Amino acid sequence: MFDEQWTIQAVREWGDWQLEPYIHDIDERMAQIDYLLTGMMDWNYAQLANNLNTVLEDEKRLRFMVAVRAIKGGQPVQYALGHAAFYGREFQVDRRVLIPRQETEELVEWVLADHPTNTEQHVLDMGTGSGAIAVSLSAERTSWEVAGADISEDALAVAKENVQLYAPSVQLLQSDLFTGVTGSFDIIVANPPYISRDEQSLMDESVVMFEPDIALYADDDGLALYKKMAAGLLTFLKPGGAAYFEIGYQQGEKLVDLFSTLPHVIVTLRQDLSGHDRMIKVLREM
Repeated sequence: MFDEQWTIQAVREWGDWQLEPYIHDIDERMAQIDYLLTGMMDWNYAQLANNLNTVLEDEKRLRFMVAVRAIKGGQPVQYALGHAAFYGREFQVDRRVLIPRQETEELVEWVLADHPTNTEQHVLDMGTGSGAIAVSLSAERTSWEVAGADISEDALAVAKENVQLYAPSVQLLQSDLFTGVTGSFDIIVANPPYISRDEQSLMDESVVMFEPDIALYADDDGLALYKKMAAGLLTFLKPGGAAYFEIGYQQGEKLVDLFSTLPHVIVTLRQDLSGHDRMIKVLREM
């Protein structure tokens, strides 16, 4: 079926043939194949299209084949590749951490838009996971003092790799929400677990099978960790500071009500690009 030397086009065709029984939609199939190839080659999609006749060296061909077989086993393409794109950088990811998503990029963008200058800020990323939020904020605002906290030692090991790649000044600490945190912060950001177990039947099977439960699910209809964070928020958020939370698309009204019970705060709900409730800002008045 293929030439003796494997070109980019040949491995694309092989990947298509291998994945067809598992991913029936050809557009989705080719999207995953091209995501693998651009990630492996450190190319953009235009470079990939212009290099289809380039011979792939054996090491990368074998790596591609191993990744395709992982996808056949149900793994998300980002885990099969070993990294995921987030806010213009490639973050190391594996099954110890949640795959960073576009909605979370919008949360980062909100924080940066509210603080456009590089004046010093003390920032806490609660539940840092792969470190995507903490690293992105530190890399974009180099004068900020950023800390990333997570309950999971495994997640912090992954975050450490990404910190070393992009933002060595980020401090990492193990903490169950605020329990291991000291000091106070101008900005607190969190993308906590917020999915109810009852929603599992609505989720993509690869997420259920491979992404870590500790980063996905929360009790009390997904609200448990927000309630715990709300209880301690004003202890750690400076007057004039702001906390930003990613939320589930059905949780907006309930979380506005929850955070509005705190004294002297202004709560803002924001939708994502798809029009779903996705983010909340809690601004503490001076």
